Amino acid sequence: MAERLTSLQDLAQLPHDDIIDVRSPSEYAEDHIPGAISLPVLSDEERAHVGTIYVQQDRFLARKVGAALVARNAAAHLEGPLADRTGGWRPLVYCWRGGQRSGSFASILEQVGWRVGLIEGGYKSYRRLVVGAMHDTPLAHRVVVIDGGTGTAKTDVLHHLADRGAQVLDLEGLAAHRGSVFGARPGGQPSQKRFEGMIAMRLTGMDTSRPVYVEAESNRIGGVFVPPALWKAMTRAPRVLIEASVEARAAYLVRAYADLLEDGSAFGAALAQLAPHHGKAQIARWQEMLAAGELRALAQDLMERHYDPRYAKSSARLGAPLARVAMTDLDAAALGRAADRILALDLPRRAPVSGT
Repeated sequence: MAERLTSLQDLAQLPHDDIIDVRSPSEYAEDHIPGAISLPVLSDEERAHVGTIYVQQDRFLARKVGAALVARNAAAHLEGPLADRTGGWRPLVYCWRGGQRSGSFASILEQVGWRVGLIEGGYKSYRRLVVGAMHDTPLAHRVVVIDGGTGTAKTDVLHHLADRGAQVLDLEGLAAHRGSVFGARPGGQPSQKRFEGMIAMRLTGMDTSRPVYVEAESNRIGGVFVPPALWKAMTRAPRVLIEASVEARAAYLVRAYADLLEDGSAFGAALAQLAPHHGKAQIARWQEMLAAGELRALAQDLMERHYDPRYAKSSARLGAPLARVAMTDLDAAALGRAADRILALDLPRRAPVSGT
């Protein structure tokens, strides 16, 4: 049965136990419907081989070779990942545009006796909905931005808000990046399409009448960009400003970046990226502080010389914050109290949703 997606909410409402992406591994890696499992009916090499036959030799031969490969791969999936599925299992299958790959695999599953759903239009229909939500339509959500200088524990404040039942969109978590030259995480970042899809699905599950708390970011987080609809909402949203002394922030950064600081070579390489802004002599001084283990002093100097001046310049273009939350410490208890204060604020009823 073909299922037509008219909105992203449809994905949560369709009756299925698993969403199966039968595209090649590279297609799946670039982007896929959140929660989908990868059961490719053609590998990347097999897909390229069939495509070459289709273009350069004979279309019928390409379909015959492709069918044989699909049958072999389907058999491997049935004997492997799907071996424990019972008779009542209901999968939802898709490929690039709902064509032969998903149809062939669904047909085999149906012959087993499972009730199989197909996404009409495949991945492309899902991607169209993501683009509509993230690029073409003003965001209806009541965004509230948690702002503050480097080291004010904004991400941790978001987590405390989430623990208290607030709606939170953790952009750095979704981007797998902490938003600075020191922000890279193991495993790398998602593709732009994947990033947008995760944001769109998170927002789809949120109540537009309640606030959605987001950390202040530039429109680029590492190698991915905040999609336009969300970015526009963030630039217009009320801001809650977290304030703390540079000493408290330096202590927090040493704790928060302990994983990176343990790898002196990686941290030193990140420091070197600041050379165009500060020159080789300053970078050498910071490298010396790193080698000597003067980590708090290094964090404080980086903020005073690099991050705070840039933050002051960018924040000067913004209006006054809705509220300020001053903190003398940035430990877990203090961050929890900050979250309580934020939740007690009298927020605007709605964010503007006009496209102008």
